[in-house]
This record gives sequence, C-alpha cells and structure tokens, in this order.
Amino acid sequence: MYIMKKYIIIIVFVVLGAAVLARVFFTKHNQSSALDGPSEIVEELSYKEEIVTVEPGMTFSTISEEVGIGGTLMMNILSASEDVYDLVKIRAGREIKFHFDKVTGDFVKLIYPIDSEEELFVEYDGEGNLVAQRLGIDYEIKIKTVEGTIESSLYESAVEQAVDIRAIIELADVFAWTVDFGMGIRVGDTYKFIYEERYRNGVYQMPGKVLAAKFVNDGKTIEGYYFSEGLDEDGDILEGYYHPSGESVQKIFLKNPVSFKYISSGFTTGRRYVEAFNVSTGHRAIDYAAAAGTPIKSVGDGTVTFAGWSTAGYGYLTSIRHNSVFSTNYAHQSKIAVTYGQKVTQGQIIGYVGSTGFSTGPHLHFEMVKNGTKINPMTVDIPSDESIVEDQMDKFKAAISDWQNQLNN
Repeated sequence: MYIMKKYIIIIVFVVLGAAVLARVFFTKHNQSSALDGPSEIVEELSYKEEIVTVEPGMTFSTISEEVGIGGTLMMNILSASEDVYDLVKIRAGREIKFHFDKVTGDFVKLIYPIDSEEELFVEYDGEGNLVAQRLGIDYEIKIKTVEGTIESSLYESAVEQAVDIRAIIELADVFAWTVDFGMGIRVGDTYKFIYEERYRNGVYQMPGKVLAAKFVNDGKTIEGYYFSEGLDEDGDILEGYYHPSGESVQKIFLKNPVSFKYISSGFTTGRRYVEAFNVSTGHRAIDYAAAAGTPIKSVGDGTVTFAGWSTAGYGYLTSIRHNSVFSTNYAHQSKIAVTYGQKVTQGQIIGYVGSTGFSTGPHLHFEMVKNGTKINPMTVDIPSDESIVEDQMDKFKAAISDWQNQLNN
C-alpha cells in the first residue's frame, strides 16, 4: 500500500512537471512570435550591414569589390541610380551602407548620404528591379537657446560656452547682411539665438536651422525670425529671415552699378590677350562700357576699404566691404567720390566712369568678391530681399510670437 501511494505521488509530480514545461514552452513560443511579429524587426535581423568610409582615391567600383559586389551588379547599381544621384561622385569622408541577406549573402540595399538633408537608397522593388530614390533624413529635433556677451569675438564667445561652431556660423549667416562680423563687432555686443539640434538614434549629429535670433551691435538691436509659410506678391512661397516688421533681414545687391551702353568684356577664368598692352591676363570681372563721367553706384551698403590710385593696373579704384562675405571693386574711374573708412548706402554715387590705369577706353571694371575669391556677378546666387506682404502679416506675427517671447524674456 505504501509502495502504491509512492508511485501515485511520483506520477502526479511527472504530470505536473510536464504541464509546467508545456506552459513554459508555449509561453516562450508565444513571446517569440510576438517579438518576431513586426516585419521591420524580422527584416533587420535578416540582413547584415557593411559600412565603408570613403577615403581619398576610392571609387564606387573599388568599394563594391571590397564588399564582394561583382562587376555586373555594380554596373546595374550605377545605372539604376545615375538619374537620381551619380555614385561616381561619392565624396571622401562619407559612409556607404550595404545590406546583404544573412543567409544567401545577396545584395539587398545601399544607402549613401548625399548631403545633410538627403540620402540615396538603391534597392530591389517587388518585381526584382533595382530602383533608386532620394529620401529626406528624418532627424530627431531638439530646440536649444544660447546667449552671450562678446569680449573679443563671436567665435571665442561660442567656444567658451561649448557651442557647436557650426551653429555660430549659421547665426552669422542670418545677420551677414546687417552686421559685419569681421570689422563691425564691438566688445560688449550681445547675442541670443534659438536653433535646432539634430539627432539620429539618440546621437547628436549637427545643428539645424536657426529659428530666431537677436543681436545687439554697438547699441543697435537687430532681430531675425525664420519664416517659410508666406507668399510674395506673385503668390510664390517666401522663405528666409525677417525683422518683426516683416522686412527681410537679407539685402539684395543692385543688378548693375552703372548705367551702361553694353558689356564690353565678360567674366572669364581663362587668360585673354590685350593687344594694346601686348599682355595676356585673366578677367574675373564684368566690364561695363559707358561714357566718361557716368556716375558709379555702390551695389549695396558697406564700408569703403580702399579709395585711391592702384598700382596693380586698376587706375582709380574704390573697394567696398559689404559684410563678412561680400566685397566689391570699382576700377578705372576718372574721379572718386568717397574716402577710406566712409560708410556708404546702396545706390550711393561713389565715383565716375573713366579710363585710368590698364584701360583702353571709358568703362567700369566691376569685381565681386565672395569669401576672398572673385566670382561672376552675373551668376552669383544673391538672397532675396522680398518682405512679407501686407495680407500675410497676421500669419507671420502669429508664427513668430512664441520665439519673440523667448528671445526677449
């Protein structure tokens, strides 16, 4: 009887153990199924990723060979993407991500960052064809506010606060048309700005757009607010930075600095032969043929940095610094109407057409310089100076209201 009871107890424990094991098995199975449910997780686990950092001298062909992509597939990828983004133009320092099937090792997807805003995706569609598309990068955005007082320079003030210098460059770009950050900054000037910080997968990447900014320069307060929802008089979308009054913070240059008969010589990076002087020289400028004595106007607000005789062949020359980015030169004048250090306004007469220096006849030799390099004034991309139109002002004021409160509190 005792033995019988012992066997019964053992049988009960075996049954209970089996039930527990079965419950554990099915619970784990169900949990596994739930985890594997979302297709994107299954996809992520199905592929392996290889990342190649593009180094100087690397080509898409050599990179493809490095990750095991054959010549035919490599050419197919190039062909599929050439109308969207030409992978022949990959740039050093950027990363190309390749996805391969974990089981077969077959190519699945390529991701290449075109710039800070878009990525190139090359992958198979549902019919087995390679397709390419540019997709915007979806950053996680955090808003940051920075303020400070300048003791020596805007740059050093930012460094002291451990602010990403790229954010300070963005701030300088906002006010580049109204504040000369190279020569016009004063000790005691103050600034405050609100901008985006961009993150991916929780990791900081870069500063984004400046949303609102205030700069007090030599006692003068300047405010700028980003606005991209307005329309101009033609119904086109406005995007830029505006004063609280709706006036654009950015200022456009005059199209031409002089009333001219015709353009006698255009901008060229090559050398040209001047028979009268028997020399070959470059011509990174626009020559406006005009009668001697025709008034010459400054194309924008600025400060005169040179006004006098040039020994470099320019004759009577006036140079004007407009901001930390742009300056302009006006050569071969018959007479100069401004002096060194003088502040000038857009459209102000600064001199008169002549034929002094290295010149074969009356004309204005006009140069535009951007960041120290002479550029073609006819093709340079100058920001629009369009202001907010009257019927858009309520919308504009509502959009910037919160930013104004944060800047001024």
